Amino acid sequence: MNVFGGILWRGAITLLVTFLLAPFVLVMLFSFSDNPLSTFPIGDISLVWWREMIDHSRFFDSLFNSVFIAICVGIVSAAIGTMAAMGFARMQPRSASILISLLSLPMMMPPLVLAVSLLSYYSALQLPLSLFTVIASHLLFTMPFVVLVIYARMATFDFTAVDSARDLGAPPMTAFRTVTLPMIRPTVIGASLIAMALSIDDFIITFFTIGQGNTLPTMVWGMIRTQLTPSVNAIGTVLIVLSLCSSIIALRLTKYRA
Repeated sequence: MNVFGGILWRGAITLLVTFLLAPFVLVMLFSFSDNPLSTFPIGDISLVWWREMIDHSRFFDSLFNSVFIAICVGIVSAAIGTMAAMGFARMQPRSASILISLLSLPMMMPPLVLAVSLLSYYSALQLPLSLFTVIASHLLFTMPFVVLVIYARMATFDFTAVDSARDLGAPPMTAFRTVTLPMIRPTVIGASLIAMALSIDDFIITFFTIGQGNTLPTMVWGMIRTQLTPSVNAIGTVLIVLSLCSSIIALRLTKYRA
């Protein structure tokens, strides 16, 4: 009975994973087909849709915007998230958990509600929508992930080495740069990459706060509304690869395992 139950459990897990991964595999598969329709039979292997993607007038601008936003979000979230996590680690666990819960509220809100709220907020402040409003908006929902990951590392951090450096006369910044940062650097980089992956994939908040210009997700949305071609699959493959690479590296650096 236990063996039969184990087989059923593995079969259910296999079906679930297949169901989750099948859309990504199909997007990547159809991007290398010469079939003008994303249907079976696939047809011959071709790079025609990749060439069409590269020749698109908005592709490189959208790619630059996506990468620029993601890099800014990764750097700023790593800097602020590290300082916040270090502060929380020095607090009583109960007080830290309350503050982290409050900080995590934007992460738990529906993206559409958060996007409309941010748009209303920027309008009230008469801030022009631009890439910088997108960066600020992305920081709002990526920062909790960064803080949680780094705080999990700082919760088991041995502060005696830092205290020893301070007793020997090292200024706070020197102690952080020479003692703390080398010990938590992989976690900080991993958390930053997670924030970058979330930023690259975001569509709803970006759509409401970008104003002029496009990122890759909003470009795909525009193409779907006007003329749907398999070049969308090529752009989707680029997004999948960027997000997947960032996530895999982040998981390895933060010591998590599937």
